[in-house]
Amino acid sequence: MVNRSFRGESRTQVTRLVALLLVIIPLLMVMRSGLAQQPQAPADEGPTASSPDQTTSEAGVSTPEGDGTITHVESEGLNLLELIISGGWFIAPIAVMSLISLTFIIERSIALRRERIIPSDLVSELASLGESQGSFDPRAAFRLCQSFPSAASKVIQAMLLKVGRPQSEVDRATTEASEREVERLYSNVRWLNLSAAVTPLMGLLGTVWGMIRAFHDTSNMPAGQNKADYLAEGIYLALVTTLCGLIVAIPSAIFSHYFEGRLQKQFHEVDELMFGLMPQVERFEGKMRFTRHADESPDVEQEG
Repeated sequence: MVNRSFRGESRTQVTRLVALLLVIIPLLMVMRSGLAQQPQAPADEGPTASSPDQTTSEAGVSTPEGDGTITHVESEGLNLLELIISGGWFIAPIAVMSLISLTFIIERSIALRRERIIPSDLVSELASLGESQGSFDPRAAFRLCQSFPSAASKVIQAMLLKVGRPQSEVDRATTEASEREVERLYSNVRWLNLSAAVTPLMGLLGTVWGMIRAFHDTSNMPAGQNKADYLAEGIYLALVTTLCGLIVAIPSAIFSHYFEGRLQKQFHEVDELMFGLMPQVERFEGKMRFTRHADESPDVEQEG
């Protein structure tokens, strides 16, 4: 009954994430080959295995002690918070998008609960109204919908306002009302789609800029220094922004898919409810006209 145009939006976000990864992976391979081709500076002479003073070295390197035994110094682990801070000012817009995503994830989790869209009490009361053939009262159904404000009740009210009109008008009014409700409920989910699409690009922008600076600073280093180590450090710091962008984008895409699925499932139930009420409404075609007064109270006028 409803043409839900949002079905392909989150699928597009996944495609963009995959395309972004296909861009990043070859870029990393090029950087790796560039590091391998960097000339190594001659190492300074230091203490040898026979030197009794040499007991430790850089983290993660096996070093001989004075008695000839070899010990291994554990490398220091990465601190995620410090790593994020080291990403520079490119992290700021990604942080803003993460707050926006978190806000709308919480908001949509509350707004898309089943009782907010198709209350179970409304369904049971409408079923009781139309249990026996010929006992359905459009005015009672309209007042019942007013008692349970929700997306489903608005769609049913739009249908009841067309009672007595040709069936094509009833169908058109129902479809338009359903599409309006879907669009209203889905509007804030689009922020998650935006976050899933934009934050990886923000991260990639920060990474490209960081690599440009790393290569520029490396090219201006004086001869004799270890450019490969300096370049490697600059590149891994530049990749922090891409990491942060993906950390924000992936949950946003997941929750966007989840909310789309929830909306589709709940509006399928609304459609089933409408199909169940349609035979009750069809029998009034050409016999009465449904009107609503200024005070929102319903009334019917007999025709013919």
